[in-house]
Amino acid sequence: MTRNPLWLFALFIATLSLGTDEFVIAGVLNTVAADLGVTAGTAGQLVTGFAFAFALGAPVLAVWLDRYPRRLVLCGGLAVFVLANIGCALAPGLTTLFILRVLAGLSAAAVSTTAFAAAAEGAPEGRQGTYLSVVTAGLTVALFTGVPVGTWIAGATSWRSTFVLIAVVAAVAAVIALTTMPRLPGATPSPLNARLAPLRRPAVLRMVAAIFLCGTGGLMLYTYLGPITLHTLGTDRALPVLLLIVGLVGVVSALLGGRLTDTYGPRRARLAVLGGHALALALLAALVFLGTPVWVLATGIGVWSVFAWALNPPMQASTIQAAPEAAMTAVSLNISGLYLGTAVAGATGGLALDHFGAPAVPVLGAVALAAAWLIAFPEIKARAE
Repeated sequence: MTRNPLWLFALFIATLSLGTDEFVIAGVLNTVAADLGVTAGTAGQLVTGFAFAFALGAPVLAVWLDRYPRRLVLCGGLAVFVLANIGCALAPGLTTLFILRVLAGLSAAAVSTTAFAAAAEGAPEGRQGTYLSVVTAGLTVALFTGVPVGTWIAGATSWRSTFVLIAVVAAVAAVIALTTMPRLPGATPSPLNARLAPLRRPAVLRMVAAIFLCGTGGLMLYTYLGPITLHTLGTDRALPVLLLIVGLVGVVSALLGGRLTDTYGPRRARLAVLGGHALALALLAALVFLGTPVWVLATGIGVWSVFAWALNPPMQASTIQAAPEAAMTAVSLNISGLYLGTAVAGATGGLALDHFGAPAVPVLGAVALAAAWLIAFPEIKARAE
């Protein structure tokens, strides 16, 4: 392999488009709701559809598609993803848009799992971690590039233009991958029940339950940040800046989560992050309820971002600790739990927003994170429980 292969850059662009598609609804929620004539809570179900399809589709599609060459699966998945987003840009109503978001979520699940597998298999000896980090970086970079840019484009033109942009970026990734990606054959297929074997471990179940609650509580706030900003400040003009803060802090906090895990161990790190996350959401609930200047709200969101995006390293390390002999399977279940939590976040957050107002969203989030802290509190023993 070449030292800096172009195909690895294609994987980065692919996950950048996936991350933008996943999170950009938070930035265009008010615009979509107004254009389609529905409430913000109803429009938030677009997040639910995407995330629920991703959560359920990831393990099933991984089993089904694992036998096929990586380039074929990646480019085929990106093609479906491009068409789904073009369809979103042309959707005449909420029902059609929701169906297309589900299709986008399924194709994103196929693309992301294949991208990680290809990066690991195509990396030179001793550089798998570096290659995997490049793929992961696409999702994180989307927070402070794709999402704010997509939000700005939606404000300057239309929310439909945002989905066109996502489709174009994904199409570029597909073309580069098709022309530069090495031949990586599929793996020997394994049955779904074998992949789900770690779910019989109580410790794995606890970590999946905790990450599910983290997705529910933390991403509920992110999904409805637009309506929350509008309620707190009386305008959502500061939303692109607030999303930029979330993304910039998120990159640093992800590294912080890894450092905490390496220094203090998975248990101490996860409890510190989960506890801080719950407290940060409680603080934001107070700020939203009382009303606050934009710089105070921005500071509160920055503090929340530190804990929200430091979550992944200690939770993944804890899950691997719970099932070391099936680490990749356990982590894939963890990711499914996170996306399932994201789906529930869109549904419950929308109901809370429409019936109880914006302050209810961070309140529910704080409760979910406190429950996650309690579930994650027991120590994971070296041997299966």
